[in-house]
This record gives sequence, C-alpha cells and structure tokens, in this order.
Amino acid sequence: MYSLNYKVTTSTCDSQGQLKLYSALQMMQDCSEMWIDSEPVVKQYFTQQNMAQLLASRQVEILRVPAYKEQLTVTTSVYGMKPMFGFRNTFIYDAEGKPCYRTWSMGAFVDKTTGKLKRVDQTTIDAMTLEPQLDMNYADRRIILPKEQGNIMEPVQVMRADIDYNKHMNNANYVRIAMEMLPEDFIVSGLRVEYRVAAKQGDMLIPTVYHVANNIIVSLAVDNEVCAIIEFTS
Repeated sequence: MYSLNYKVTTSTCDSQGQLKLYSALQMMQDCSEMWIDSEPVVKQYFTQQNMAQLLASRQVEILRVPAYKEQLTVTTSVYGMKPMFGFRNTFIYDAEGKPCYRTWSMGAFVDKTTGKLKRVDQTTIDAMTLEPQLDMNYADRRIILPKEQGNIMEPVQVMRADIDYNKHMNNANYVRIAMEMLPEDFIVSGLRVEYRVAAKQGDMLIPTVYHVANNIIVSLAVDNEVCAIIEFTS
C-alpha cells in the first residue's frame, strides 16, 4: 500500500468551499502513479521495457465531500494483476480515518513507443505485493451507451494545459469537461469512467449527453471515435 497526505486548499475547492471532484481525482491519480516507487522490481521492469500503465476504467463512490482545510490521506493498493492489466483500490480518508471516496480502477500496460498493449512477465508479477480487495460496491467497468439519440453539445478543444507527461489528455480532464454538461443542481454521488482512445492536443471533443433514470452519461468523442464515457450517478 502507498499513501499521500493532502490538505484541502483554496485551489482545490469549489464555490461552496468543498473539494472539487476533479481535484479528488487528481489526488487519486497522483497517489496511484507514485505507488510504483514502493515496488522497485516493477518500476525497474517498466523502465527497462519502456512501458507505462494507462488508466482504462475507474469507478468512484462518494460518501462525503471534504471541506476547505480538511486533512486527507489517499491510499492506493493493487489487489490483482494479469499480464496486460492491473486492478487497484484508491481510497481517500478524512482525519478520523473514515473513507470519503472509495474507488477501484483497471490499468492497461502499454509500450510507450507504440502505444499498444504489452505483456508483463510472470517473474515481475510474482514479485509484486498484492493487497486484499477493499469493500465497496463494484460495478461493471464497461459502460453501455443508450440506443436512443443523445443531446449533442458544442465541441470542446483539447488544450495544451490538458496534456500530461504521457503526451495525451490527462484522465481527470475528461471528467472535468463532462461535469460542465451536468445541470447545476445535479449532486454527484458516484461515477464510472471508461477510457477508450486517448485524446491529443488540438482534438475537438464532441460531448453527447444521455439521461438514463437518475443517471447522466456523457460520451466524449473525436469525430466518430469515442475517447471516454462518463456515467454520473445522483
């Protein structure tokens, strides 16, 4: 298990003085990325093989939204690993050790040069520390778009500031853009994100919004190719 300590600061708050979901996702992502420092065998292998782990899906349960100046601890642990995919829990806890966010995610192992899936050898898998799978409500990682036509919104351009060191749009930014499509009074209690194709700088993301019962699904596509699907639960 790997952990990072945070404080809810001005730049991470919304207009109500609460932690932005976008900021919480960035905290989770940072902790997950830094985790590899706690697994030297895996880190060395990924460096030698010129590999990276890219997020393929994430599910988030929001139990309580922290407020300005709260102290938080983010923990991440891997509970499963296959040759081309890894599975982890990333939780955010308050100062009393109570969970505010519970998540699980799946990452895909890829070659940095080709961008294609690449297998991790069994020796490296066996050397890694696996932790128990944590308790939460696990939903399917795949999100099925409704058959009926959604509402197509104005395109959003991927800006230079949206790009991370993997040379494509940072995972949290898909959610940030999708949240702009929600009604202002929509309170998010959970979400699922399925990442399909990485968007690049200059791409025009076309949002399509679907209303399904109490949920809102936002598809972000470049031309006819879906980059990410985000499902928000109220």
